[in-house]
Amino acid sequence: MAKSRGPGSPGGRHRSLAGTHESLAEPGADELSSLGSDSEVNGGGPEERRVDKFGFIVGSRSAEGPLEEVPLEVLRQRESKWLDMLNNWDKWMAKKHKKIRLRCQKGIPPSLRGRAWQYLSGSKVKLEQNIGKFDELDLLAGDPKWLDVIERDLHRQFPFHEMFVSRGGHGQQDLFRVLKAYTLYRPEEGYCQAQAPIAAVLLMHMPAEQAFWCLVQICEKYLPGYYSEKLEAIQLDGQILFSLLHKVSPVAYKHLSKQKIDPILYMTEWFMCAFSRTLPWSSVLRVWDMFFCEGVKIIFRVGLVLLKHTLGSSDKLKSCQGQYETMERLRALSPKIMQETFLVQEVIELPVTERQIEREHLIQLKKWREMHGELQCKGPPRLHGAKAISEAEPPPRKALEPVPSIIVPPGPAPVPKARKSKEKSREKTPASPANGPGAEGNGAPGSARELLHPQASPHHQSKESLSSRESEDTYL
Repeated sequence: MAKSRGPGSPGGRHRSLAGTHESLAEPGADELSSLGSDSEVNGGGPEERRVDKFGFIVGSRSAEGPLEEVPLEVLRQRESKWLDMLNNWDKWMAKKHKKIRLRCQKGIPPSLRGRAWQYLSGSKVKLEQNIGKFDELDLLAGDPKWLDVIERDLHRQFPFHEMFVSRGGHGQQDLFRVLKAYTLYRPEEGYCQAQAPIAAVLLMHMPAEQAFWCLVQICEKYLPGYYSEKLEAIQLDGQILFSLLHKVSPVAYKHLSKQKIDPILYMTEWFMCAFSRTLPWSSVLRVWDMFFCEGVKIIFRVGLVLLKHTLGSSDKLKSCQGQYETMERLRALSPKIMQETFLVQEVIELPVTERQIEREHLIQLKKWREMHGELQCKGPPRLHGAKAISEAEPPPRKALEPVPSIIVPPGPAPVPKARKSKEKSREKTPASPANGPGAEGNGAPGSARELLHPQASPHHQSKESLSSRESEDTYL
């Protein structure tokens, strides 16, 4: 297996993938088969490939069937509204978050989806706070332990998508760079296989550096602890899901309890991959739009909707009386309940809130401690969506510099001729108590001097600094 070079080696950051094709096509390795190779798809080379609107090769199992198209005029209107929001993001997030949520529920326009995800997740701010960090990580060699696992996983990620169909192509190279960078950014966490499809979806919508910081936000803010070694967070969320199911669909809850099917058996891939391996692609994108805006409650709602409409009635349970039949039904979900319009509407209407999830989290955490002791992986608290992330990590604001409203020209201030003649006459006459200090114009001492010679006033003692900025200042 090829290893990447250390920093300072020319082309070091891509060398680890130079031998990807050979290492992934070793004979006798079932898991490293030629899935997704050019010869397998459509029986021909790249020039014969046709892809759908999402980039999946037509004829593959990943390609979408007939889709409900948004009218072009409506799409253009949505793009215009989203452009206005993105160009004034801080104002919208602070004052009109509900409107952002409604627009995410309607679906982000495809042309702006990648940019919107970066704004919603806070990864744009994160990147601006860490300029050059990704490039720095990209040049490092990485831990061989993780590099080998990552390389073996590359060809499994959406092999029928045009970005990832070619062994060692730019899609797989960028995927390798993002995942390797994360193992260096969080060495205590390393790499988890479920991160690969998450990173791959992000790369379909944005460049590698932006995808990296978006992945960081998902792992640290939206789903903290999901990809740690012990998978404690996902086990806790499995129990939370099961408890919420009791309220959403008592029939499904009772059936799963009777069959003694642990939630971890069916919800792990759903939650850890954010349904990217489960739903039709149009549904995946709509779910992710809402997930980035509203947080993990969207993942819970999708899981609950699928369970409710798969096991939530006596008619549905007739064909899955045993544990094996039930698991098979959950692995082969009905296309009808995963259809974009139906699923999104059900998710929006399901009354499961952040407060319910957090309350149930405390209950399940208490039970966990009683059974297993303290959590070994103590990560940061989960943030429920874009609003919470924005409030926890406000974007940096530039300090306002004071700008003088009046420009003082360099050199002594000009004195009117009339005042000059008065000044001379006063200097010739001897001082008297009537015109001594403090008696002139009944004003403060020295007030006449300040009027006649502005440069002697305390307000004009910074003459040099003002004149040095003369070219920058503007008259307000």
